[in-house]
Amino acid sequence: MNNNPLKILDVYILKKYLSTFGFVVLIFTLISCVIDFSEKVESFIREPITKKEIWIDYYLNFIPHINTLLFPIYALISVIFFTSRMAYNSEIISILNAGVSFMRLMRPYLIGACMIAGLHLWMNHFIVPNGNKKRLAVEHKYVWKFNDRAKTDNVHMFLDPSTKIFLANYRRQDTSARDLRIEHFDNGKLTSVTKADFGYWRGYPNKWHLENVQTRHFNGINETLVRLPVLDTTMNLTPDDFVRFLNQKEMLTTPELLTEIDKLEKRGIGNTKEYQMEVYRRTSDPVSIIILSLIGMALAARKVRGGIGLHLALGIGLGAVFIFLSKFSVTIAMQPGVSAWVGVWLPNIIFGIVSLILIARAQK
Repeated sequence: MNNNPLKILDVYILKKYLSTFGFVVLIFTLISCVIDFSEKVESFIREPITKKEIWIDYYLNFIPHINTLLFPIYALISVIFFTSRMAYNSEIISILNAGVSFMRLMRPYLIGACMIAGLHLWMNHFIVPNGNKKRLAVEHKYVWKFNDRAKTDNVHMFLDPSTKIFLANYRRQDTSARDLRIEHFDNGKLTSVTKADFGYWRGYPNKWHLENVQTRHFNGINETLVRLPVLDTTMNLTPDDFVRFLNQKEMLTTPELLTEIDKLEKRGIGNTKEYQMEVYRRTSDPVSIIILSLIGMALAARKVRGGIGLHLALGIGLGAVFIFLSKFSVTIAMQPGVSAWVGVWLPNIIFGIVSLILIARAQK
């Protein structure tokens, strides 16, 4: 008695799905690397970069980065390509005529899509962000040297729930600050205010050297003033808190990203919606693989006069619409009052409905 839950049909279609997907990944990887190298070759020649940094630190991590961004489109193209060939060779019709229902035929497609989606999920949340740390370090050092956003004037933030700091100006060149004001609170009441004309970061663990320091302590109606020419202290503040790369969210694993969101919210620094959307995107993209695989199957299973060419054209068109809708929904989600979750998952919701309609109307 055969206890294998996968039948011959499942194995046959699953092999076609995974092999075609691997072929598509290989082709697009080569194309992506050639295009990227042509854009950066001048920087690689001009800058004192080593071969290890180019091929190991950069391109070894560039490949999973660019592929995971396109996995849903790869899945759509793969399914349409091999399913269209099966339909053209009358294999789909033969399978259906043999008594296999369309829903049963979907089973190996779902298995293959779930396998790729599981890999994609793991890579999105952990593997790719760790690789991006090395890849983007090379880019920031040799290619996009000024691809960051710095907040250096009139900086307000919370160091912890009971400590607030204000800096009139921060200099990135020598990690110095001018006109500091540090406020300490206890149960919402101001207990002390420390002012300093200058501050210098002295390295980890968050050591700061302050000059011309005045500290006022408040105890009810009583006030005490302390003046010091210099003060060496520690604060939960580093130069990294003033500079953020435009693609910094890509360098953080999901646990690190959630920690960063919590940190920014506690400090009251800017809008964390961009980071929240990145967390949601890392889960929604793998789900897109399953949805687009079902759409591709429903479209390509029917034998048409245009054959593979027509099916591929439809697939590429759908992929373009999906990408456009994804970018459009992200733009909408950045608006105030719009949920980050809705913005990221909207394309999947719409295409999920489309997939159900196409499956209902597919050749039975």
